[in-house]
Amino acid sequence: MPWSGPACVRCGLPLASEHALEAETVTCALCRSEAFDFDRARSYGLYTGNLRAVVLLLKFQKRERLGKRLGRLMAGDWTEIESSFAGDDAVLVPVPLHSSRERERGFNQAELLAQGLRGALAKSLGKRAPRVEAGALRRTRATPPQTGLSISARRENVRGVFAVSDAAKVRDRMMVLVDDVMTTGATVSACAAALKSAGARAVLALTLARATPEFGDFVGSNRPVAIDDFGPPHP
Repeated sequence: MPWSGPACVRCGLPLASEHALEAETVTCALCRSEAFDFDRARSYGLYTGNLRAVVLLLKFQKRERLGKRLGRLMAGDWTEIESSFAGDDAVLVPVPLHSSRERERGFNQAELLAQGLRGALAKSLGKRAPRVEAGALRRTRATPPQTGLSISARRENVRGVFAVSDAAKVRDRMMVLVDDVMTTGATVSACAAALKSAGARAVLALTLARATPEFGDFVGSNRPVAIDDFGPPHP
């Protein structure tokens, strides 16, 4: 289910306390400390329950056909993301895997999500739908998984890891990073830093799920997850 509770206005971090709505501007601690290089981020839902289960199926059980279906779910957040760039043409940039990791998995789940998102937006926006630039960013070296690392260790793990392949495709453009899960924001922030260094006008981030310690990993239904829970087959 999409998250509909209080969230940070900048990075979209879901907040467990309804008291957050009492503040004039709801901003999380990391955003108050200017910790991120992206301009704004949003996520479809919490990394819990069935959404968490289906992300794991996609990534580790090679359920590749789930990718585009899940990407279509993210289209519901496009209106809010789009308001940040006032109608300017945007480019969807999947967060890249290292080439060795992508060969091992057989696909990049972020690219599948971006393709599904683009397909859903094409139905409502037509020719104005953003294009996917899968090669805009590359990961220059393999890194250990971020899972289990502290916030500072996550930042250090991805520092300087991403590079822009063709600055001409980035310069003066609005870039929308697409990924499966955002936890501390270290990865998308490192991607944003690379894009801005190459001249991107602004960098937004749109992820399928947001993981946060405020919510348990396994909240939700315990019934088995079926592929049809996430929409009809991609045409």
